[in-house]
Amino acid sequence: MRPVHTALAVLVAAVWGVNFVVIEIGLDHFPPLLLSALRFLVAALPAVFFVGRPKVAWKWIAGVGIALGIAKFGLLFTGMDAGMPAGLSSLVLQIQAVFTAVLAAVLLRERPGRVRVAGMAVALAGIAVAAVDGGTSGPVLGFTLVVAAAACWGVSNVLTRKASPPDALNFMVWVCTVPVLPLLALSLLLEGPDRDLAALRSLDWSAAGVIVYVAWVSTVFGFGAWGYLLRRYPASSVAPFSLLVPVFGMSSAALVLGEEVSALRWLAAVLLVGGVALTSLAPPRAAAPGAGVTAASRRPAGAGAGPARRGTPRTSGAGARRPV
Repeated sequence: MRPVHTALAVLVAAVWGVNFVVIEIGLDHFPPLLLSALRFLVAALPAVFFVGRPKVAWKWIAGVGIALGIAKFGLLFTGMDAGMPAGLSSLVLQIQAVFTAVLAAVLLRERPGRVRVAGMAVALAGIAVAAVDGGTSGPVLGFTLVVAAAACWGVSNVLTRKASPPDALNFMVWVCTVPVLPLLALSLLLEGPDRDLAALRSLDWSAAGVIVYVAWVSTVFGFGAWGYLLRRYPASSVAPFSLLVPVFGMSSAALVLGEEVSALRWLAAVLLVGGVALTSLAPPRAAAPGAGVTAASRRPAGAGAGPARRGTPRTSGAGARRPV
């Protein structure tokens, strides 16, 4: 890769890693489901009027919008609001690579091979270590919700691979239109209209900055730049940069939020990042005869991206390997 494009890939990983800290700050202003809905609303408007008509079937846009927008981000934001630290969330979410590989093996008939199986085992060991660390420093519910978010991300990765969108930015902007109303409805139902209205009435520059970052910087710029790189270079050249997301996530959480990074968490990071690298970057074995898997469907899935949560849920209102 050219140096300027290498720098761009690192910048995207940094944007996605820091996004977890921004989400953490946003949860001081907004209930989690409302924050997620606002993210997609601002990401979709006005961009949807400039990217042109959808270039894939609506069934794929709706499927990814539900799995990624509603399920993954709804669970992630709720898990972080329930006490899951930003840095640990950025790390644990990378287990999506294992879920993606398993689902691809079942649904796309991609046989993982020994290296990928070994990578999945190492990554799962990292999750086990992270669970032990999380169990001593945070609520089990938050950890469980973030793992569930990673599973939903795996589903959206497989759907995206089946859709094979020719324009990543066009696809993502249209996907952003799907979750807005369902998330708003869920927020009104589960978080309550009073809490939502209180959060919107107390909107200040800090809260507005959070929305701008998670919508335009992390989503529109991040996915647009990542898609640009994937169109210029093989996925095997671009995908490894996504492994920097938890590095930026954990370091920025430590610097900005003062999150402690324990020895167990460093061990979990080494195991998870190493396991994800093996799982994601090892080439799949040939598909079983008659599986009907296209070359496009065998491309690695994309990455990153989004603690009064130091142990208690909030009560106040307020990444292609493609992360939050």
